Amino acid sequence: MKQRIYKSAVMVVHDCVATVLAVTLTFVFRFNGELLSERLHALPILLPPFVGFAALVYSWFKLYRTKWRFASLPDLAGIVRAASVLALTLLVVDYVLVSASMYGFYFFGKIAIALYWVLQIFLLGGTRLAFRYLKYSRSRQSQARGATTPTLLLGRGRDIELLLRAIEAGSVRHLSPKGILSPRSNETGQIMRGIPVLGGFSDLERVVANLAAEGSPVRRLVAVPNALTPEAGPDDLIARARRLGVPLSRVTSLGEGMRDAELAPLEIEDLLLRPTVSIDRPRLERFLKGTRVIVTGGGGSIGSEIVARAVAFGAASVLVVENSEPALHGILSQPAIAAADVTGALCDIRDRERLHGVFADFRPDYVFHAAALKQVPYLERDWPEGIKTNVLGSINVADATVAARARAMVMISTDKAIEPVSQLGVTKRLAEMVAQALDAEQAVAPQEKPTRLIAVRFGNVLGSVGSVVPVFKAQIARGGPVTVTDAEMVRYFMTVREAADLVLTAASHGDREGRCFSLTTPESDQRAAVYVLKMGQPVRILDLAERMIRLAGFEPGEDIEVVFTGSRPGERLNEILFAREEPRVALDGIDGVMAAKPVFADRSVLESWIAALKRAVETHDRAAADLVFETAIPDYRNRPKCVPEPKPAPVTVPA
Repeated sequence: MKQRIYKSAVMVVHDCVATVLAVTLTFVFRFNGELLSERLHALPILLPPFVGFAALVYSWFKLYRTKWRFASLPDLAGIVRAASVLALTLLVVDYVLVSASMYGFYFFGKIAIALYWVLQIFLLGGTRLAFRYLKYSRSRQSQARGATTPTLLLGRGRDIELLLRAIEAGSVRHLSPKGILSPRSNETGQIMRGIPVLGGFSDLERVVANLAAEGSPVRRLVAVPNALTPEAGPDDLIARARRLGVPLSRVTSLGEGMRDAELAPLEIEDLLLRPTVSIDRPRLERFLKGTRVIVTGGGGSIGSEIVARAVAFGAASVLVVENSEPALHGILSQPAIAAADVTGALCDIRDRERLHGVFADFRPDYVFHAAALKQVPYLERDWPEGIKTNVLGSINVADATVAARARAMVMISTDKAIEPVSQLGVTKRLAEMVAQALDAEQAVAPQEKPTRLIAVRFGNVLGSVGSVVPVFKAQIARGGPVTVTDAEMVRYFMTVREAADLVLTAASHGDREGRCFSLTTPESDQRAAVYVLKMGQPVRILDLAERMIRLAGFEPGEDIEVVFTGSRPGERLNEILFAREEPRVALDGIDGVMAAKPVFADRSVLESWIAALKRAVETHDRAAADLVFETAIPDYRNRPKCVPEPKPAPVTVPA
């Protein structure tokens, strides 16, 4: 803090001295003889108030907000505006006050004021630019000494320049850029910050061979964000890179101007068949800053990302509720998590008493319920476990959230919950209905801000545990075959990051705009119960498999075979995001997210269904459980019927 104050003081002193020099040099250059002597004699009277006024003007135009090493055109524009205000002030004083009442002639004159304006801009801006160039030269020398990896940069102008700035500033280290490949043909032959554009993506092999012949063998490829957009054609680029055997990384920017840029391996998850949905980061920062957050199932792929995002957006304290000790240890051992106020609790959401105790002790503001069983084949076989976790466990979490008087709970659901044909879908849909019924009760509760209980529906989360992507990766690594259930099967896809941001965005809306009823104007009522990401058009699983094969540098059907295995029990060819009877909600100010209002049964009816489910689980009576689901969710009757399981024969224990 003291160092920052010292540096700001030095900047202020410099600008004040520059102002004195600008006025003095204006008189020296413009006047001579008696005219100069008279004006220099008046300087002790003129300069103190003018310098004080100038310091206020400089502060008003935020000349001290930017470090000189990052001086740029916006800073120069601020200097021009400040100098213009000072010159205009001198003009007004000279023409209105001084000349008329004191001297009878103009003390400065228009030519001198114009000269002062030029000198002031030069003295303020020139020093900053000279300082920046000095730092730039030193960083280039330092970067050249530490640049050990000959690298090709991939992408278009603006992002490439930002990356080069980050390399020069030391934010990205050990890279020695030897050239640039751009998807735009008109950029070939240009030079960006001293680095030539050697061609397009299709020229990768040629450029790598030429650089190797010149004694600079390329050891790394780095792609900026605009190199991975669909119009840039990244698939061919990645296939070429893999055939060459050169590692390909992508740039992640965590700060303005890529000052905190990092490099990460490029994965298929980074190449959605649609643009990634951007989020309102300031909204989420305002929403989560200083709050206390619980994440159930926080050791899983989705839960761990929610934990990381909550920490990144400023949550004061995070509690990970997890029934797997290895998963809990894994999330708490991550460097970014270990450095924050993140703690863990070994707890199964089926254990109602233990769960209530954990929630009561922590007193959360928000609960993100990611704990679930979600593998379709296993749940079809071990159906009681799905009911215990996805239905009864979710009820425990919802009740514990309300008892702890949290502001909101977000339950993670699935697109399989609409017109369900599987145990996963039907258990998640019933859990949604229970949460919506409890939310309706809370809406009329006497407390000022009762707990909101909402849900988000996910599509297929690329790269998560259980996603097709890790399965396809492993099959490609073994040389195939890649197994696809059906050539016409389509799914909605989202990244893990998008999934976590959807959960947080839903909570921010549910706790703000979504609290308001509007009985007089129903069309403006934003009280939503279910949120879904706008995932564009669904993608054929076959297309995804073939794309992954090509990205690995192979050709589907030739190098690696694609085999169709047929749909498994509980699967269907396509998924649905909203039920026909769910009224949609127009979300004001939130892009990329859709929502619907609640559709649920009376609480007493729900309780009778839950009691019947508990009995079915205790007696291992799947027919009774299915009857409850068919009554609660009529669409479930249309599922493909399976041969009923034989009941286990009773075991007689000898006396």
